[in-house]
Amino acid sequence: MDRLCYLSHSPISVIFNKTSRDFAVEEVSLYEPTGEGEHLMLKVRKKDLTTWDMIKKISEITGCKTKEIGYAGLKDKDGITTQYITIHKRYEANIDKINDNKIKILQKKLHKNKLKIGHLKGNNFFIRLKKVKPVDALKIEEILKTIQKEGLPNYFGYQRFGRDKDNFNIGKDILLGKKRERNRKKRDFFISAYQSHLFNLWLNRRVEMSKLFNSFPIGELKNLFIYNDELLKLIKEQKNFFKILPGDMAHHYPYGKIFECLNIKEESNRFINKEITITGLLIGKKATRATDIAGMIEKEFLDIDEEMILKMRGSRRFAWIFPEILSYEYKKEDAWFELSFYLPKGSYATVLLEELLHKKIDDF
Repeated sequence: MDRLCYLSHSPISVIFNKTSRDFAVEEVSLYEPTGEGEHLMLKVRKKDLTTWDMIKKISEITGCKTKEIGYAGLKDKDGITTQYITIHKRYEANIDKINDNKIKILQKKLHKNKLKIGHLKGNNFFIRLKKVKPVDALKIEEILKTIQKEGLPNYFGYQRFGRDKDNFNIGKDILLGKKRERNRKKRDFFISAYQSHLFNLWLNRRVEMSKLFNSFPIGELKNLFIYNDELLKLIKEQKNFFKILPGDMAHHYPYGKIFECLNIKEESNRFINKEITITGLLIGKKATRATDIAGMIEKEFLDIDEEMILKMRGSRRFAWIFPEILSYEYKKEDAWFELSFYLPKGSYATVLLEELLHKKIDDF
């Protein structure tokens, strides 16, 4: 599925290599190690390894079972990534035996609990683009300013769907009983890819709707939507690109609770001020559903029966995020554009890059 960009600029031609020289990720922890407890929190820098590959290597060296090693998030194989893991302190002596040119332990401190998925604030990213023309560098700067101000659709990146882009089909077949996967982590990953696929389809539709409301006058919108004049005007007059609809489920940003949008005009102002964001559905039995018009659109992307839903927990995910552009610099002599930015947990740097360049990452 091709993700729909929300900005309207023409594609920008650059070279991007997702290597250790040009791409780096550093996890921002949710909390500092406590300094006491039965676990060790390790700050680990890895190179050209997936998180699972790194954990397997550490398991083999230390003798700790992989299931005993905690981690807050999965990181890409490509580039240099820094993240936190926990391991029981009884393996401390063996941790010093780790001597691998792809793994380096940067910090080791006692901690009370085992890390679990989601125990992080977000990630800091560094990206170097090459063969950037001066005119395109100026264009990139302006686009970054727009993204900093307006935000970005929070699609799942291509990494979620595997090299053949069919992880979601495997997940669907597992839910339908057509395929079995004994490894629980892999099974959950495939199923989450299916949830992610449905989320991306829904988000594409909402971005497309928002583009229409931003592009056409009320008179023409009457031919595209069956909403009454009052509602069309209420949606059209929102200053934010991503239009809030009756029944949308919002979330305080970046932390807080989910709530239903009852006053669109009021919530639109809070959205512009980055106080709230809109959420999309990750289908499952525990997930809160949107209502009204937003709920009707949500249902269009649930090609799924009740028995399948009961096999998934479900939740809601930010549909729109507000990246923090930390720094950028154009190095004219090298024709490099270097960019650093922060994204909340679960968001993909490649999605920001695709919006910035209007080019799919797997086309590079």
